[in-house]
Amino acid sequence: MKQTTVEWLEQQLYKAGWEQLTHEEKMNICCTAKMMEKYQIIDAYETSHISMMTSEQYFNETYKSE
Repeated sequence: MKQTTVEWLEQQLYKAGWEQLTHEEKMNICCTAKMMEKYQIIDAYETSHISMMTSEQYFNETYKSE
């Protein structure tokens, strides 16, 4: 099961203790989250066009654990 960018970011914030991080560490976490989001959007677009699934189907198959 993949992790959404928001889930990853949330995990990083709780794990690291946002208040305790330096400005540089905060910027690195945010930059990583933005890159993850970019690649998730690209992957979703490519996957949905190859398989002809809807965006909701893609999200449910990729990120839902039900």
